[in-house]
Amino acid sequence: MYISAQNLITAAAVLAAALALLGSYNRAYNWYKKQEQKGEDIGELKEEQSLLTYGVLACLKGLKEQGCNGPVTDAIGRIEKHLNKKAHE
Repeated sequence: MYISAQNLITAAAVLAAALALLGSYNRAYNWYKKQEQKGEDIGELKEEQSLLTYGVLACLKGLKEQGCNGPVTDAIGRIEKHLNKKAHE
């Protein structure tokens, strides 16, 4: 079997095209996986932030029970308003 220069160039072009397709697929797959991971990370951060907000609200309510008013009452009202707004979105 004789391998000509044209056959060699054609085989190299086919191989390069196949590698380019595989590389594009790999990049798209990796991007998709990163987006999926970011979504999971955001969900975890939202849950943590929610817990921290409830903790701060509990502390503020404890201060109010001890007689602290003014900014404490205002902060409690704002946090409860925010939580109510987010619950209905």
